Amino acid sequence: MRGAIQVDRDDPADVLAATRELLAEVVRGNSLDPADLISIMFTVTPDLTSCFPARAARDLGLHDVPLLCATEVDVPGALPRVVRLLAHVESDRPRSAVRHIYLRGAVRLRPDLAA
Repeated sequence: MRGAIQVDRDDPADVLAATRELLAEVVRGNSLDPADLISIMFTVTPDLTSCFPARAARDLGLHDVPLLCATEVDVPGALPRVVRLLAHVESDRPRSAVRHIYLRGAVRLRPDLAA
């Protein structure tokens, strides 16, 4: 499952709050139980350097889910201040029923998937 959120500024409190919001919405929007989460990869645009977004998952109690953070490719003109996630989950849900979550300014990345 995919998702992204645009952060207002590169501040740990803002990045972590936005990441918690995104992750909570992915879980809620897909009726997931935390036990369904196999692993989560977070990426950030190169302008977000104040913290690791995976910390937000730990703050939400995901202590036994493998997490990884990485930096996106620095493409000129790309949307700034974006946290993305790719969650691997255990699910019987068909791909067509998966809700990919794009919030705030990140809606512009995939308007076809934004709810």
